[in-house]
Amino acid sequence: MLLFNPVVISVIVMCALCLIKFNVLLSILVAAIVAGLTAGMPIYQEGATNNIIEVLIDGMGGNSATALSYILLGAFAYGLAKSGLGTILSKKLSKVLEGKKFVMIFALAFIACFSQNLVPVHIAFIPILIPPLLPLMNKLKIDRRAVACALTFGLKAPYVSIPVGFGLIFHQILEDNITQFGMAVTIKDTASVMWIGGASMLVGLVLTVLLLYGRDRHYEDLPVPGQEEDQGEVKMTKEAWGALIGCLVTVVVSIITTSLPYAAIAGLLTMVITGCIKWKDIDEVMNGGIDMMGFIAFVMLVAAGYGNVLTSSGAVESLVETAAGYMQGSPAVSAFIMLLIGLLITMGIGTSFGTIPIIAAIYVPLCMKLGFSPHATILLIGVAAALGDAGSPASDSTLGPTSGLNADGQHNHIWDTCVPTFIAFDVFLIIGGVIGSMML
Repeated sequence: MLLFNPVVISVIVMCALCLIKFNVLLSILVAAIVAGLTAGMPIYQEGATNNIIEVLIDGMGGNSATALSYILLGAFAYGLAKSGLGTILSKKLSKVLEGKKFVMIFALAFIACFSQNLVPVHIAFIPILIPPLLPLMNKLKIDRRAVACALTFGLKAPYVSIPVGFGLIFHQILEDNITQFGMAVTIKDTASVMWIGGASMLVGLVLTVLLLYGRDRHYEDLPVPGQEEDQGEVKMTKEAWGALIGCLVTVVVSIITTSLPYAAIAGLLTMVITGCIKWKDIDEVMNGGIDMMGFIAFVMLVAAGYGNVLTSSGAVESLVETAAGYMQGSPAVSAFIMLLIGLLITMGIGTSFGTIPIIAAIYVPLCMKLGFSPHATILLIGVAAALGDAGSPASDSTLGPTSGLNADGQHNHIWDTCVPTFIAFDVFLIIGGVIGSMML
């Protein structure tokens, strides 16, 4: 029965624990153990390599590159924060956006878009830019749930839609896996249809911000660590110029190498060479980077291990095979069920990039059997992978916004980030995916 599948049970357990404000990292670990137990995997067996914790630990390497990237980007972000560049940019933004509540919300979404395609630093910009803006948000009585939706939109919609920067990686994974399993496609094909996913998210953002989170919300004017003193008029200093050069170097290296660790290292070295980071402060910068992004990195590692438990147990394949029985007859129903399965899997794994290889192996033959075109197949797999990422407690697209908006302790990760982003994007992605697959 579908409801008793280990994927379904464990995702429900994880979401329930998170909703009652249990620690996210521990929630994922409990969900992984529940998934393994319900799939018949042993907790411990002497000499065995298939017990739950061993499989989880083996799978943690799946996000090791991502975790390393986040630690290095965290150090890079900490260096930028010490240089004062983030404060300068925030103050200039504050002057431009003073009194413009909705302009500020959508401007932050626009700025976040650059972090995926133009300046691929991903979530590292959030703890630099957002904390200094919190006093202005309080003054404008902006509901931070709207800002969380805006930031998550900027972290996801660009790479889903456009094959540049992180988008190139996402579209390349789509192309490679769909082609590998029997349906030859190109990046040109993926780009020609995945804009539907981005457009669906844009509709969700606008409607959610205007209808649900557009009203005033009051927050206390609590001190923000590192932002206590009002520095008045700020000017570009030697350190700020060094940080700006470091940003440019990071962009160039990331474009040339398509590697975030290389880009972050190059940016850090540039800031050391220009004097933005003093030699004696390197340890402080690295420790600050771990403090800033270390928790997110560990969550991503454990999420990869959870994904390995789900796939190794055969639960994902079993879920799709069971669901296939409900997919006969109506293409719309088939599309909806496939997207729902993608939502469940990605909610657990927390990454759309890591979900594509898991579901493509089963979805491509299934789509061919059900008569979906290559373009419709691309859309279904791409949207299915993106779905849970928007509202998953284990997703960097939700952990990132929380890291900035909770700088003064007034923003809850689950209720103020995950639930609003789930409402804003998942409903509209499913609608866009189903309608789009019918038209392609």
